[in-house]
Amino acid sequence: MKSSVDEIRRRFDADVERFSNLETGQSATVDAPLAMALVAEAAAVTTPLARHVLDVGCGAGNYTLKLLERLPNLDVTLIDLSRPMLDRATERLSRATTGRITSSQGDIREIKLPDQNFDIILAAAVLHHLRTDSEWQEVFTAFHRALHPGGSLWIFDLVESSIPAVQKLMQQKYGEYLTGFKDENYRDHVFAYVQKEDSPKPLIFQLDKLREVGFNQVEILHKNVCFAAFGAVKN
Repeated sequence: MKSSVDEIRRRFDADVERFSNLETGQSATVDAPLAMALVAEAAAVTTPLARHVLDVGCGAGNYTLKLLERLPNLDVTLIDLSRPMLDRATERLSRATTGRITSSQGDIREIKLPDQNFDIILAAAVLHHLRTDSEWQEVFTAFHRALHPGGSLWIFDLVESSIPAVQKLMQQKYGEYLTGFKDENYRDHVFAYVQKEDSPKPLIFQLDKLREVGFNQVEILHKNVCFAAFGAVKN
């Protein structure tokens, strides 16, 4: 059995500090600083006139902080399961933008997003908590509907391989990264909560799903081992 939403929320409630480092990002992810920079830069160049960003699974706000370095003073809407994460993100972002900051605690599968309300949507290390193909369909459809025409969606996340042998290799490579970052105990700790909490989908599945719901421009920014940064633009 995978973790419940409440179990995931409680873990993140207790892990705010790890998600509050703008230089390193989340340490358990491969190439987190590079991904943050690429996502922010891609969002800025594809949606240069943006006024309103939605950060889904915002954590402590790192991705929006990076975006504000390139597109200052945006209005910001934050969504996260964890109230302590939302509070930390709001506090940090209030020093980085003169725009309006709104936060909503909840699950993206249950929150109703307003139609054509956002210019940019960011979703970093959150969508791997979706469980079924229909949930991916519904969430990507909601993102498409919530963007203004010309708006863009940018994602960084854990992904699977669709080829079992390659998935095994990527798991081995990720284990080597985690061991090198700390030690084997840390590797085992991360693998245990990934197994318990996460249900990632292959990158190709997600790109196909983005096209299916109406995004006709999709792009891969970066992939390394089992993490990928990618996005789409709504025409």
